Amino acid sequence: MTAQSFNNVFDALADTPEEAANLKARAELMRALSALVARQGWTQAEAARRCGVTQPRMNDLLRGRISRFSLDALVNMAAACGQQVHIELQPS
Repeated sequence: MTAQSFNNVFDALADTPEEAANLKARAELMRALSALVARQGWTQAEAARRCGVTQPRMNDLLRGRISRFSLDALVNMAAACGQQVHIELQPS
């Protein structure tokens, strides 16, 4: 068995470059939303209300359960709490 080297963990986890890109985007949005909650000092219940989700759903986000969120759901959560999402393309 030969050792493989990857640029990041998502490239190692994903079966395709497309899946890796989706995982990276979701992780970035989840980190940004978690940072917003911490910066604002919101409780999980307050953050959930502001993001338009339930408290258990907010708990999933804050615990980094990436498989439970689509990119679409995360964009909607960000918009619901007054954040603007910016997407940038870069060559790989």
